Amino acid sequence: MTTRGVRVAGGSARGVPLAEPKGIRLRPTSGLVREAIFNILSTSVEGARILDLYAGTGALGIEALSRGAARATFVEGEAACVDAILQSLARTGFSDRAAVLRTRLPGALDRLDGPYDLIFLDPPYDDPAREEVLARLSRLLAPGGLVVYEHGSRYNPPVRPLGLELRDRRVYGDTAVAFYRHLEG
Repeated sequence: MTTRGVRVAGGSARGVPLAEPKGIRLRPTSGLVREAIFNILSTSVEGARILDLYAGTGALGIEALSRGAARATFVEGEAACVDAILQSLARTGFSDRAAVLRTRLPGALDRLDGPYDLIFLDPPYDDPAREEVLARLSRLLAPGGLVVYEHGSRYNPPVRPLGLELRDRRVYGDTAVAFYRHLEG
């Protein structure tokens, strides 16, 4: 496993390089976009229970742990990515606050128990299941919880997927991030 510059951007593990899997082409969330996401989330990360879907390198969930999240569950289908996440959790000292599941989405959603305070959703931009996954997240989200959905900037995500409401959307070059709030009652 090599590191090509993906590092924890803030918190207790700031600067720690994350392992990246060999032979897998990923589009990890850039440091700039991660920093922007966590500036927006601010204090809502502290003590939160995190779900990182399509985890890849695990950068979003590990960033949340570094910034005070209580626990994180990572869901990733590629064995090399799972190994990289486990290695990065060991490097950062967060292994005891994390679970890593090697399974594919959307089927993995049936195996998860919430509630989660923050759900990071970073599918491949052309994933045909992305809207189905988004529409199934409300049952896993705590009241007042947020879904942070990274997608291509030319894609217009749904405004009101089942049980969620789009609250904000930010564009960073070719990347956009949509923030969904759980609809109460």
